[in-house]
Amino acid sequence: MIKTPPILFSFLKTLLKVLTASWYLLKAWWWVLVVFVLWKPFLFFYLWWRREIWDSKIKRVVLEIRIPKESLRPIKAMESVFSSFHAIHDVMGWREYWIEGVYQLGFSCEIASIEGVVHFYIRTPKQFQGFIESTIYGQYPDVEITEVADYTKNVPQDIPNKDWDVWGMDLINTKPDCYPIKTYKKFESEMQTKEEKRIDPLAGLLEGLTTLGSGEQMWIQIIIKPIREEKPWMQEGLKIRNEIVGRVEKPKPVRKPLVQEAVEGILFGPGKSSEAQEGKEELIPPAMGLTPGEKEIAAAVEEKISKFGFDCAIRYVYVGKREVFYKPRVKIPFGFFKDLSTEALGGFKPDKHTITKVKSPFFWFLDKRRLYLRKRKMFKNYVRRWTPYFPLSGGTFVLNTEELATIFHFPSQTVVPAPALPRIESKKAGPPFGLPAED
Repeated sequence: MIKTPPILFSFLKTLLKVLTASWYLLKAWWWVLVVFVLWKPFLFFYLWWRREIWDSKIKRVVLEIRIPKESLRPIKAMESVFSSFHAIHDVMGWREYWIEGVYQLGFSCEIASIEGVVHFYIRTPKQFQGFIESTIYGQYPDVEITEVADYTKNVPQDIPNKDWDVWGMDLINTKPDCYPIKTYKKFESEMQTKEEKRIDPLAGLLEGLTTLGSGEQMWIQIIIKPIREEKPWMQEGLKIRNEIVGRVEKPKPVRKPLVQEAVEGILFGPGKSSEAQEGKEELIPPAMGLTPGEKEIAAAVEEKISKFGFDCAIRYVYVGKREVFYKPRVKIPFGFFKDLSTEALGGFKPDKHTITKVKSPFFWFLDKRRLYLRKRKMFKNYVRRWTPYFPLSGGTFVLNTEELATIFHFPSQTVVPAPALPRIESKKAGPPFGLPAED
């Protein structure tokens, strides 16, 4: 019989005592472990529940904006509109956030082609309707804004079905939020700021949307929500700018011992130090050695973070009857968004997790079912104006006022000829000032 070594026997005996004590501890305090593991899921579902209750009390409306034929307002006017829209940003207190379920409201700017006729819509909480109308009228006094029925309700709500099909895509940014996309200023020189001379980035998109025929619809949606410190995009921009130009943050000065100061005074002279001597070696600032491309990136990042930002989600869907459904049309909006993208700066790309395309190398036998579910979710998200991963966060990115104005603005007839875009036949004008009235 082999005798157990005393050291091993002592170790096993100690281990048994530890396991026994751990078991009794677990039996008595198991609920602490459960709380530690489940507290985050609990908070998530609790907030979702409170927000659903609060959100159910908010009425939303769809506003259609119709433009007069002779409107010559520059795109910069729409940038001013978005800057004013940022005023709906609110800061919630503890009770509002955790008890009442209040969250930051936003709205969606939408371009829809209904059988080749292009419409501009804004869907907003009813409480912001007057503010949005007055803001737009301030920059576009000749437009006509009317409350209309939700156009997404004019098609069956169970798409895809045996008669209708849908194809959709969410877009995400190709680089961090602080990198800007190609904006309208890049499409025009200083001599082309007037409407009749400018190159409008929307021109190609709207021209393509007019080619849709009977039974076809294309919807483009930009969901926006004003933000400030909710995302660290401004801090990221400053960090990237500093890295490009070689600017290093100086550490806080530390008081030196008296002995060290005395020695440095003897070696370098009064009022001078070893750091000061080292600083003399850098006679040429790092920014002087930047390439033109690096200077452009640093300037573009700095310009983007200088303007108001919105947390955004962009998607588009192509809806049509199966007998006329023509899938190559989905390239029309994507071409527009690619035109706003650059390799050096920001841009857009498809979100592979939500695009209505499924090709699995292993579970191919489930592809058909997964594709159907993706299409249903894409259609539902558009109709309800949800972010891509709702109720989870993610799938959003930051655009500033200049970038939003590039994507969504009101073109003139020179950009989109009639009858592609419904327009007002004549300007609206009020009575002249001082006109006498009957008693």
